[in-house]
Amino acid sequence: MKKLITLSLALASVLPLFAQDSTITAKPKKKDWSKINLSNRPNDHFMLQIGYNGWASIPDTIATKGIPRSFNMYFMFDFPFKTDPRFSVGVGVGLGTDNFYLDKMTVDISGRETGQLTFRSDSTYFKKYKIATTFAELPIELRFAANPENTNKSWKAAIGAKVGTMLSAMAKGKNLISSNGGTLSYTEKIKSKRFFNTTRLAVTGRISKGVFGIYGMYQINQFIKDGASPNAGLVDVRPFQIGISISGL
Repeated sequence: MKKLITLSLALASVLPLFAQDSTITAKPKKKDWSKINLSNRPNDHFMLQIGYNGWASIPDTIATKGIPRSFNMYFMFDFPFKTDPRFSVGVGVGLGTDNFYLDKMTVDISGRETGQLTFRSDSTYFKKYKIATTFAELPIELRFAANPENTNKSWKAAIGAKVGTMLSAMAKGKNLISSNGGTLSYTEKIKSKRFFNTTRLAVTGRISKGVFGIYGMYQINQFIKDGASPNAGLVDVRPFQIGISISGL
């Protein structure tokens, strides 16, 4: 009987210890990002962007039509942070092209008629008319990837900026419509950078899952030079882009 009482007291003292241990959950070990293998990871070394190209602060006197489009193509170098490679800096080089469409209007971008950037609307016009520009650009991004070991399947985000220099600017009209409605198969091209700021400074941002995502761009300096077209009201035009981004490799 004495032994039974002693055994019962021993069990009574030990069981609470087991019960207490069973309620303790091990804390998850914090991942050491600095030790992961990045030797074979892709991280947006090649990037394509297709987007809507708008002009902020454009006056109502400028009639537009269609969907203005932009196409950008960049090759990027990626430099991950050693302590946390979820973050990296991307630096690259590429080309950006913009097309902006006018409705029943023509524009003298060379200033050969009045010495100014002149927009004109009359009974004779082109069925298709656009202002097209091409820039060589240097983008830089601060990047974040939720899974830096496999960015082609990871959520990613980036903010950055880019500086560009204008390679060409052209006004192009196709198929001339006469005042009586007749169509003449005629194409007019005027090339001139005279009235445009040839340096582009822009802020950028994008978010994606894997290789597909969305992006945005806003030019922070004026697109058209001061005093280039005072009668048209083009005082502070700032191009912007919103579109689809494809990145990888």
